[in-house]
Amino acid sequence: MTTNKPTDAYFLDTVLTHAGNDPQNFHGFVNPPVVHASTVLFPDVETMEGGKKRYYYGRRGTPTSDALEEAIRQMEGAKGVKLANSGLNAVALACLSCLKAGDHILIADTAYGPTRHFADTVLPKYGIEVTYYDPAVGGGIKSLFQPNTAAVFTEAPGSLTFEMQDIPAIAEAARTIGATVLMDNTWASPLFCKPLDLGVDLSIQAGTKYIVGHSDTMMGTVAASEKAWPALEALHGALGVHVAPDDVYLALRGLRTLSVRLERHMRSSLEIATWLEARDDVSRVHYPALESDPGHAIWKRDFTGACGLFAFDFKAGTTKEQSTAFFNALTLFGLGYSWGGYESLAIPVHLKGARTATTPDSSVVSGRLHIGLEDPRDLKADLDAAFKAAFG
Repeated sequence: MTTNKPTDAYFLDTVLTHAGNDPQNFHGFVNPPVVHASTVLFPDVETMEGGKKRYYYGRRGTPTSDALEEAIRQMEGAKGVKLANSGLNAVALACLSCLKAGDHILIADTAYGPTRHFADTVLPKYGIEVTYYDPAVGGGIKSLFQPNTAAVFTEAPGSLTFEMQDIPAIAEAARTIGATVLMDNTWASPLFCKPLDLGVDLSIQAGTKYIVGHSDTMMGTVAASEKAWPALEALHGALGVHVAPDDVYLALRGLRTLSVRLERHMRSSLEIATWLEARDDVSRVHYPALESDPGHAIWKRDFTGACGLFAFDFKAGTTKEQSTAFFNALTLFGLGYSWGGYESLAIPVHLKGARTATTPDSSVVSGRLHIGLEDPRDLKADLDAAFKAAFG
């Protein structure tokens, strides 16, 4: 922002609109330029070797990447932010920045599937021990600490079943042993939750989802506390992580409308989740913003809003064939694994093999919905037709 006022003097919607922009540095143009660059030229050897020039090589940053990192930094209230090629890449970058051979990490049992795959297949190769824990453990996580526990990975709410975690209690416990706390905050984005304010050291987002908002770009971000920033910055540079400038620009453009989009996603989701709760063919809706949800109190304490992603359980006795008929009958809801874009999406939920520290009820048949920007009346009509196709 070009104003002389500090960032915290403005409300978040204002920060979203202006953060990272500096028109006077770019001939008055409102948006930062898209800089396609590898080589940077220097006027003389003294400047080249003096270490005082802002840009040295495209991989190390450009005005385009700086603009997005600064905007996210202001949203998160972070010491610094680094961009990654995807949400999973951001998870890996964050984990590796605070772990070394011989360390132990605790990971929420409800973590995003690809995060588990990374933890199961990559971390052990580098001599890092992984233990999964019940996301409801709260401050009781102390009982799981080992002498070599270096990090605790959280995700709130959890993927697929949307359990909330008591992040402040976990962070307080982790501080007693100096462990780094990580949080996947993709669901809420920094608009609705600020992990660093809850005691988290590394706040991770799949910017692919709500930051970009249009299902056309892969992106990840990691925001670091003062404690975690030096290691994150160093590893990011050492690994040569770089995000293409056109993707960065699309994320910047999406960021400007994040507030109005998420407000619509939340409003429509609450309407449809409430409608689903009242149906005889649904036994439960997993959405922390609902008062009936077990995690509602924590959500209300730590979050200021909810996004468009939630899950539901079909009525007892639903078969896989009936579930398949439901999803195949959808027309406005696309069948796709991502979410966070303008469009509504749906997938069946399969928990078999997806948990190791907790045991989900294997008889429950579930689905996950992302409520997009369509009129909720049309979305309810689409869901109603799908229920009729499944159950008659």
